[in-house]
Amino acid sequence: MASRRRASTARQQRMHPVPETIRDDYRGADKLDGKVALVSGGDSGIGRAVAVHFAREGADVAILYRSQDGDAEDTRALVEAEGRRCLLLRGDARSEARCRSAVTRTIKVLGRLDVLVNNLGEQTPQERPEDISAAQLRDTFENNVYPFFHLTRHALAHLGKGSAIINTGSVTSFRGSDHLIDYAATKGAIESFTYSLAKNLVDRGIRVNGVAPGPIWTPLITSTFSKKQQAQFGRNTPMKRPGQPSEVAPAFVYLACADSSYVTGQFIHVNGGGFIG
Repeated sequence: MASRRRASTARQQRMHPVPETIRDDYRGADKLDGKVALVSGGDSGIGRAVAVHFAREGADVAILYRSQDGDAEDTRALVEAEGRRCLLLRGDARSEARCRSAVTRTIKVLGRLDVLVNNLGEQTPQERPEDISAAQLRDTFENNVYPFFHLTRHALAHLGKGSAIINTGSVTSFRGSDHLIDYAATKGAIESFTYSLAKNLVDRGIRVNGVAPGPIWTPLITSTFSKKQQAQFGRNTPMKRPGQPSEVAPAFVYLACADSSYVTGQFIHVNGGGFIG
């Protein structure tokens, strides 16, 4: 009965096709052996893929998510199938208190914190700027930007030399978006936050980088785009298709491990070659 209940509340399971979280032939190499990562938005999509890839590379993972218990339980099952621990942290990351609690619980249960992945995001498409209400603008910034600051601020008490912070940006901050204006603006804020934080923390030995995905097939798309928009999603890239979470997560592995020891203040672009036009 429990498994059926989880399936009924898991958004990602209901997608067609179901996003690919990790390739069957992805071989871990202990790049994160003994590490602990906290991944916000880790219940589905890119966040889930990052959590599972980190686990295959040897890390224990805590995931912070808002309310999708079914998706979160599925992510935990995937992480535990890799032989690693997974701590579920339910709550609204717009609250600084919730972010502080997430960091505290991660340290208490998993013992340490080495990698912070800021990955929360929401979007509400609007065709005209006049249709973006003050409430929508506030909600988009509070959800997409505030948690990055809150989690980082409280995580820094536990991060040190060799640690990594990875922020999920978007191609929209570099190319713009005519129907996601407020969303693109939040991603621009995250881009600048990443560059500035990298400069500030370099003397502490903490690297700060970002990943800027293009059109990736996740529950964010099916929950905000029409069926017609979904059918065309990703077609305006040179590869003429959306990417899978499994194609994005290895960039996070690279930025989290020692392979990128000379990389900070940078974005890796995973976008099918960019946008045409």
